[in-house]
Amino acid sequence: MHPNRIRRARRTAAVGLSAAALAAGVTTAAGPAVAQPKRTAAAAAADCSAAYRIEQKLSTGTTWRMCWRYDSKAGLVLEHISYQPKGEPAPIKVLSSAHLAQIDVPYDDGSVEYDDLTGFGFAQGLVPLDSAECPGGTIKTVKVPDAWDPAHPNVNGLCTTTRSRGHAYRMQADTGNKVYQAQGKDLLIYTVNKVGWYEYMTEWRFQDDGTINMNVGATGSLSPGDYDAGDGRGWPIGTGAHAYATSHSHNVFWKLDFDLDGSSKSRIEQYDSKVSAPVHGQEAPSNKTTRTDVTKELAGDAKNMRWWRVVSTAGKNKDGHARSYEIVQGASNKYPGHAFTSHDVYFTQYDKCEQFASNNPGCASGHPKTVDKFVNGQTLTNPVVWVNVGFHHIARDEDQQPMPVHWQGFSIAPRDVTAMNPLTPAALADQNGQPGNGS
Repeated sequence: MHPNRIRRARRTAAVGLSAAALAAGVTTAAGPAVAQPKRTAAAAAADCSAAYRIEQKLSTGTTWRMCWRYDSKAGLVLEHISYQPKGEPAPIKVLSSAHLAQIDVPYDDGSVEYDDLTGFGFAQGLVPLDSAECPGGTIKTVKVPDAWDPAHPNVNGLCTTTRSRGHAYRMQADTGNKVYQAQGKDLLIYTVNKVGWYEYMTEWRFQDDGTINMNVGATGSLSPGDYDAGDGRGWPIGTGAHAYATSHSHNVFWKLDFDLDGSSKSRIEQYDSKVSAPVHGQEAPSNKTTRTDVTKELAGDAKNMRWWRVVSTAGKNKDGHARSYEIVQGASNKYPGHAFTSHDVYFTQYDKCEQFASNNPGCASGHPKTVDKFVNGQTLTNPVVWVNVGFHHIARDEDQQPMPVHWQGFSIAPRDVTAMNPLTPAALADQNGQPGNGS
């Protein structure tokens, strides 16, 4: 199909279907103000009004607090995120801001590419949620900026609920038959945004152990207008080999603005481990891990036994160790077609106009439009983290109808945020470090 016809079909489907969805979610409740992203002094979640505040104490004793707003391009934005496990006297500030930064969708035949957030109405495609989709939770009303139906901008489209995730830990005692175990609990926050035939489920999971999981799931329908890949780049869908669904990629970006212990002046560290063959007298190969301080902006590539962490310069845990969060990469198919999709993580110096990983609309004329160009050698005193996770979607018969959700995402995990496992049972609270060393 001609690229222009594909674009029109995608836009028409998005406008028509999402306008109907918006009308179905009409409510008289007010939606959030749409403030422009800005860097301010860290504020506690309690500083936002009740309508835009999320505070959840999980059954295991951990409390998460944050504010939310809805942006005209990014959709849901979470701000002033703090974490308070049991035993901590005050909330521990983690993130100043977190949001999606782009969903880039190039088709394998080169006919078309979509920038779903900045060019194809992702935020306006917010759909209303049924109570069955938010079991045991609350559905909040969102006022959608630049709504396709301006008379009905309010959508019941933000779910906050809790879910079990299985074992948080399990340990058999050294003596006797005592087993220590706990079932983990998560705070789940999500929206569903419709863009063309796709429906994107944007999930934020806040675990009771301090881990934050960020995932986007694509579901909905395969585009019937794209059953035309007769050049070997698609997959046969349906009876025989007549209709070929065009293969394509989903390159999803997130932007994280850290606020560890209330300070934006974090440090970035990269760790690499190298395994060497055994030498005389050794029973096994040796492994040496080295740290590299990332002091300048960086476009980073994941590799085996490499990881990064964001380190607080303002706070330490009760053991005297600097608090930090480790970036835990998810499975990814990096798309090599562009420089901005060719790296897994970017560390850039904060600039309030840099909000989206591609086709960034908020900067002055002449400013780079893609995150790879944001990396231009500046010293990192106020670092921002961008994470890119790719998925190459080669359709299959099981993708119809409707299409099962396919997920892509990553996590940030606490490293030395607390002195011990924040879910440690009271009977084991004295087992910190070696005997005679403060335990």
